[in-house]
Amino acid sequence: MYGKAVAPEYQGALTTLSVNSSLVDVLAAGNQRLRAAERAGERAEAARSGLAVAEAHRRLGQVREADRAWKASYRAARDAGDIAAMAWALWSGGTLARQRGAFPLARRLLGLAAELGEHGGDVVVRGYSLAGLAETGRIQGDYEAVGLLHEQLLAEARRRGEARHTVWALEGIAQMHRNSGAYDTAYALFEEAAEIAGRAEDRRGHAWALRGLADIVSVRDGDTERALALLSEAETTCRAMSLSSALAYNHKMRGNVLYRAGRHAEARDLYEQALAEFRAMNEPRGEALSRLGLAKSLARLGRDRAQTAAELAELARQLERIGLRHACEMVARAQEELGLDAGAPDGAAAEAVR
Repeated sequence: MYGKAVAPEYQGALTTLSVNSSLVDVLAAGNQRLRAAERAGERAEAARSGLAVAEAHRRLGQVREADRAWKASYRAARDAGDIAAMAWALWSGGTLARQRGAFPLARRLLGLAAELGEHGGDVVVRGYSLAGLAETGRIQGDYEAVGLLHEQLLAEARRRGEARHTVWALEGIAQMHRNSGAYDTAYALFEEAAEIAGRAEDRRGHAWALRGLADIVSVRDGDTERALALLSEAETTCRAMSLSSALAYNHKMRGNVLYRAGRHAEARDLYEQALAEFRAMNEPRGEALSRLGLAKSLARLGRDRAQTAAELAELARQLERIGLRHACEMVARAQEELGLDAGAPDGAAAEAVR
């Protein structure tokens, strides 16, 4: 049985904040408490309020501010001798590094966070850090390496009744099944995640689950209108909570749905919107996926083939440098779909952009 979802990253005097608090409100409350703690010389409290500030900045797409905040939180925790708070700061920094596409740094920081969490006796930050390592591998497309870890973390979350972490694990496993073509399994997992998130009042997790369901409904069932309705429901939550990154991914997925439906001009507009949003928050993975969708849409709208071929080739090189294996495979399928891959058999068509 799952209780109400909580946000363990809101600590110290900020534990009264809800998992559904607007990030703008979290940032304001975090900064206020941080200043008070610094004036009072309360280093441990400064570390924990600084963590909330770092996470609010990160989720709002304010990369530089988030980077400064998690490092300041770590320094305050180190000065206070608070090992668990040090682990939480490293978790935030590792999560930010993944968001920025710095995967080796993300793995290093998250690995250190997991070690410190275990040393400091904080099983929650240890679990969150291991989850971050699993998600890093999943985003890169290394499913074989992190699939078992996802399952282990799901089992732990279920045993403890941690709704938010259960939802995260279900969605991660669902995404791997979806990308492997097991649509029915993926749908069932996203559906379970949405149900648990809804009961636990985890609006962020619920919005991500709806996005996953919309994707399956579109690619498996061809039900464009239902997919768009699910995305609209998720977008309402993203806007209410100021979830900048989630909102950009929602727009990118809306572009995917429209592209699959042959509504290429509308898809182009959504990809352009998502691309601008990802660039504003310096999120290279989202930017690359939006560029891919935009290139495909423009090709369908009559763009010069040589221009499309050049852009896809450049995008493939960029993704290779970043280390996004699955996204590289998506570019290869796009080249095949558009007849730009000389090695592709006649009539071959790749799966629509994900």
